[in-house]
Amino acid sequence: MYLLCVQAEERTFSIDLDRNCFLKDGKPFQYISGSIHYSRVPRSYWKDRLTKMYMSGLNAIQVYIPWNFHESEQGVFEFEGQKDVEYFLNLANQTGLLVILRPGPYICAEWEMGGLPAWLLHNPNIILRSADSDYLQAVSDWMAVLLTKMRPWLYQNGGNIISVQVENEYGSYFACDYNYLRHLRTLFRFFLGEDVFLFTTDGNTDKELICGTLEGLYATIDFGTDTNITTAFKRQRRFEPKGPLVNSEFYTGWLDHWGDKHASVETQKVSRMLEDMLSMGASVNMYMFEGGTNFGYWNGADLDSRFRSVVTSYDYNAPLSEAGDPTDKLLAIRDVIKNTHPRHIHDIDGVHISLSVSLSQVGNVSGLLDTLCPQGPVQSHHPLTFEEIKHYYGFMLYRTLLPRNIPDPTPLISPMNGIHDRAYVFCEWGEENLGVLERDIMLVMNVTGRQGDQLDILVENMGRVNFVSLCVLFFLQGLLGNLILGNDVLTDWLIFPLDLDAVISGGWPQAGGINVPPKPKTKEGRGPAVYSGILKTPGVAWDTFLKLTGWTKVSLYLFLCILYYYLPFTLFWTKNSL
Repeated sequence: MYLLCVQAEERTFSIDLDRNCFLKDGKPFQYISGSIHYSRVPRSYWKDRLTKMYMSGLNAIQVYIPWNFHESEQGVFEFEGQKDVEYFLNLANQTGLLVILRPGPYICAEWEMGGLPAWLLHNPNIILRSADSDYLQAVSDWMAVLLTKMRPWLYQNGGNIISVQVENEYGSYFACDYNYLRHLRTLFRFFLGEDVFLFTTDGNTDKELICGTLEGLYATIDFGTDTNITTAFKRQRRFEPKGPLVNSEFYTGWLDHWGDKHASVETQKVSRMLEDMLSMGASVNMYMFEGGTNFGYWNGADLDSRFRSVVTSYDYNAPLSEAGDPTDKLLAIRDVIKNTHPRHIHDIDGVHISLSVSLSQVGNVSGLLDTLCPQGPVQSHHPLTFEEIKHYYGFMLYRTLLPRNIPDPTPLISPMNGIHDRAYVFCEWGEENLGVLERDIMLVMNVTGRQGDQLDILVENMGRVNFVSLCVLFFLQGLLGNLILGNDVLTDWLIFPLDLDAVISGGWPQAGGINVPPKPKTKEGRGPAVYSGILKTPGVAWDTFLKLTGWTKVSLYLFLCILYYYLPFTLFWTKNSL
């Protein structure tokens, strides 16, 4: 329960069409905002990050609410701990920051499936982000819960939410379904009231603004430093002849895809364009101001010329680094705000330390299946997807036997690009046959072996597509169809959903008195494996970044022992180059 103090005078937030500006309590208002995602910043750092944003001169923040973060299982809603969005809003309110809320239901954000929950995919015929009846019912049920929680936080009700975005960059989606937008507008009005300021955000093209806007929703645009400001705002004016100029996503940096170099946007370009927009009287939200981290399996992926997974880091080359430290970009932005809107500007400090840790191998994944999949495998004649087994994230191991002797290298093929997203293939685990099949990149590999040899395929979900997918097929994970070895269709599978989160959160493999399965005896090999170590910090453990020199790809699981300031952690992967 959070206390909201409502002042005696009426609190209002609206637009003045005659003066082309926002009105806050009847007075002209221009917001200078920055995006921050509470789901990407540890709860213990929320106050720190919000304070730094306020001290940089911002008067507002922009916040996404990822649907799948709060309803990962249909009908089960989670708003506690790291998911306590009301606590986050309360901290922002105490800090003096207004809030621009972006509740979706779709958010993109380089977040897993754009914030939509994976359980929607149980219906293979569902048309996401459309007036499809099944999709609308799920959206309505979610919004009934979420928007009811958000209503007390509206500015006119004593809170700090000044505006609410409907959907997100809908004009970029193929459907262009106005009935869907009308349904959302009705939902938002019903649960939030007629006085709330609702808006849309779309890219800077006519097509996007045509399909993404709707009467009764104020149209805003987004663009970065590669765009001409005058041209961009002229386009907004064609859809909103009067009212405030708004750049809802001014890109201070950019996202990183797995395998690419760290993206960056020049500081001078950011500060110069920000100054120009503020001088024009435009309201600006900087995306991102603090990027944060894609913890767990929450990173998304893009699908343009090929599938490209977003990395764990969401640093975004933002003014506040992933660790919350100020950058030169922040200092330049702070100077712009100081010159154009003198107010609460302060110095901000950051600190780093470096430590090292030794790792030991616990065992190969194949030998740890009793621990990592305690419920045992699912048996199926043909491969099943993650969604069919209701194991939405992480890893699954598919096991079958070779149907005949394969003395010569024989192609193992995934027809129709059916590996989602990366598969590690072993015949007689840990021996000579080792290779990778990867979505859009490696669709065939050679296998040799004897009849009855065990063929193991470890499949990793590297993040569901978060942007512009046309059908359910693009979102599905695992083996999407049969695998063919030479002329044989492989059948009779044992499928092991690896419940790594549950096992490691229980204390394994360090145990430490926790009742967990004993460490199994496994043979050494070249395949994916579990490594474990303990990081001893010289005091309280703050931000910790892992540098894995010589490694290729890992998943890190952390178990924090605060009493001894130990950080036991487990690495799940392989040290050789796959």
